Amino acid sequence: MKWNPKKRGVLFGVIALIFIATTAYKNDYFEIAKQLDIFSTLFKEVNMNYVDKTNPAELMQSSVTQMLKELDPYTTYASEQDVEAGRMKQSNAYVGIGATLNSSENKLIIVEVFKDLPADNVGLKAGDEIIEIDGFNVADLKETATQVLNGKKNTKVALTYMRNGKKSTVMVKRGDKTPKAVPVYKILEKGVGYIALDRFTQTASREVENAVKLMLIDEVKGIVLDLRNNPGGLVSEAVKIVNLFVEKGQLVVSTKSNIETYNQTYITKKQPLSLDVPLVVIINQKSASASEIVAGALQDLDRAVVIGKRSFGKGLVQRYKPLPYGSQLKVTISRYYTPSGRCIQALDYRNRKEDGTAIRFKKEEYAAFKTKNGRLVYDGGGINPDIVEGTKTTSKFIETLLNSALVFDYVNRYYYANTLDNFEGFSLNTGDFERFKSMSLDKKYNFDDESLKEINNLKKTLKDEGFGAMTSSFKTFEKSLQNAKLELINQFKDDILAALENEIIKRYFYREGMYSYLLSTNAEIFKAQEIITDIQTYQNILK
Repeated sequence: MKWNPKKRGVLFGVIALIFIATTAYKNDYFEIAKQLDIFSTLFKEVNMNYVDKTNPAELMQSSVTQMLKELDPYTTYASEQDVEAGRMKQSNAYVGIGATLNSSENKLIIVEVFKDLPADNVGLKAGDEIIEIDGFNVADLKETATQVLNGKKNTKVALTYMRNGKKSTVMVKRGDKTPKAVPVYKILEKGVGYIALDRFTQTASREVENAVKLMLIDEVKGIVLDLRNNPGGLVSEAVKIVNLFVEKGQLVVSTKSNIETYNQTYITKKQPLSLDVPLVVIINQKSASASEIVAGALQDLDRAVVIGKRSFGKGLVQRYKPLPYGSQLKVTISRYYTPSGRCIQALDYRNRKEDGTAIRFKKEEYAAFKTKNGRLVYDGGGINPDIVEGTKTTSKFIETLLNSALVFDYVNRYYYANTLDNFEGFSLNTGDFERFKSMSLDKKYNFDDESLKEINNLKKTLKDEGFGAMTSSFKTFEKSLQNAKLELINQFKDDILAALENEIIKRYFYREGMYSYLLSTNAEIFKAQEIITDIQTYQNILK
């Protein structure tokens, strides 16, 4: 039998590829085994020989946590206790009290109470500090406090809490109701439908679908889908929501990885409710993950005009992997891509600055892609709206300030010092703004201020090295920095007042009231209505 030279070349090529692939795999495997051997030997030697008694579990926890920090903030380790707590939280058999809580420094603070759910029914308020759960001190329970708070449906839990220095106790009956994914939907003036979607839960697509159906019956001129401050959730729900407005069999989002089995495509599976009703999606810098999938898909398919601010840019996909002894790893396995091919992820954790900070892509590095109609859109992380509405410039300092405890405490003080029977015509005045500025000078509100951190680190270094006398020279600089921050607060006065007003309205009238308040005051919603009622402008944007 004679060998065909061409066939022989192909065969050798295949053999070479197999050899290279196998060798690469073996090399990776050998390197992993080598490093594991080094680490396990080191870990054993440290614990057996260290001068003081060690805690192997704590040492291992620290080493694992530090190792995963080198990857991204979404790749995390969960102990057996953490896994069990998560399982209970997801189980229908275990429910909470209908409130969002913040657990830090052995304190349990109620951040938000949901209307007509158990916490609300017994009079608990945002700002209340829970100090005892069924007689157990929260400070002693530490990180298990929220686990103890949850329990089986219809069971009761005794809560002792502090409010404005006064201690009270209530008995809360755990209920099986959960907050709505769509807190508000209604038809506005000129026949424009408005839907606020603030979470992608298991009922999100059903709630949006029900709202859209009612609006189509009333022959709305168009629909505004508000995804601002929506952190995301179930990807499957995002795909179903897109499917309400695009044809069956359409690609909505794909995931790509260097591991073939993790590459996936998400396709619409049903006939849409409407392919023609004009649609506007509103996003902001806190719209993330599933919100970005919806906004990006509808933009790429030229099915909606997107307005607002560039979204958060969370485009990393995680999967849970079981580990020995009941522990678990949540590991990033792939990235999200919109139908045009844009990557949603904004921060590049593979390339970092010297201080370890992940790099955000520069505008000049953005790559261009085309929508279904040939419009140019760009990557660079997150979804960039077709129409930027609101403050054009941003400030990391102001964003940090608005996410800090300062805003929460300010709203608490306002709530207990004022009464508000109706939100129509409500607005904060100059005096309110000046009080906020005054609170911002309080040293307890450093709100992770990077500039102040750097100054304090430098002062500590100088002191440690024997140059403590030099730290007094920082006083003038610190005063100048403080004045610069106050000036920046003045510059963003409108944004700050809007954020404070929204939180105050939410405190008095719940989340539903906040969205209703936005309908009469918010520039983005006004712009969305304007676009929908001017069909020529709407169509021109999408051409």
